[in-house]
Amino acid sequence: MAQAQLEKTQHVADAPDQSTIRVLDEGFVSLLDSLGSDLTIVNAARVSFGKRKTELDDKDEKLIAYLAKHQHWSPFRHVQLQFHCKVPEFVARQWYKHVVGIAYSEGACVDHAWNEISLRYVDASDFHFYVPDGFRQQSEDNKQASMETTVPDADGALKQRYVDHCKAAFELYETLVGQGVAKEQARAVLPLSIYTEFYWTASLQAITNFIQLRKHPGAQYEIRQFADAIETLTRQIVPVAYRSLLGTTPAAAQ
Repeated sequence: MAQAQLEKTQHVADAPDQSTIRVLDEGFVSLLDSLGSDLTIVNAARVSFGKRKTELDDKDEKLIAYLAKHQHWSPFRHVQLQFHCKVPEFVARQWYKHVVGIAYSEGACVDHAWNEISLRYVDASDFHFYVPDGFRQQSEDNKQASMETTVPDADGALKQRYVDHCKAAFELYETLVGQGVAKEQARAVLPLSIYTEFYWTASLQAITNFIQLRKHPGAQYEIRQFADAIETLTRQIVPVAYRSLLGTTPAAAQ
């Protein structure tokens, strides 16, 4: 397993710079694939009139802006992007809310597909855990938020205790697995700082909604960094549509 994890990490590191963005200390977002472009949105809208364009022009850009302004979402759903993400576990759980929170139809999730590495199958001994540069202070007027100011830790003692605690959790995990404990039980001792990986495929509308919610000042710092990366990669695929969609989706941290 360790070798497989190493090979996977090296493969991502060798990916083109424009398709992979490093985030935090050990994380990344990689754009693996995409379906559609700005022109896809235009043609999805114009098919009502039996028309199809092969090149984008000023009228098409105005059409995209109109669709976004009046919340005609279906043409935007024809654009799909697939990302490979490596994020701390606590970030993944926030992220997954966007999958389970979307509308369901006959038991199938619309607009999202999510497949994540499973610690029932994979040994986590060689996984990374997230180490922040510093510890933010708790907000005084928001129970779920932190402030930009950090907790005093001049000698790094607090950070070292954090690292030692995470290492101890991994050591206990290895001991349990080494004694024959099932991985699905041993994983319970691992910290929320552990990095997980998943493939996330979503429509442009869903991605824009995620970006606006998770770039909101009330969102947690760490997930805001991943939202920035998703935004950068999305703009590469649909610059016109993304510009038009900005500001059309309600922004409120969840």
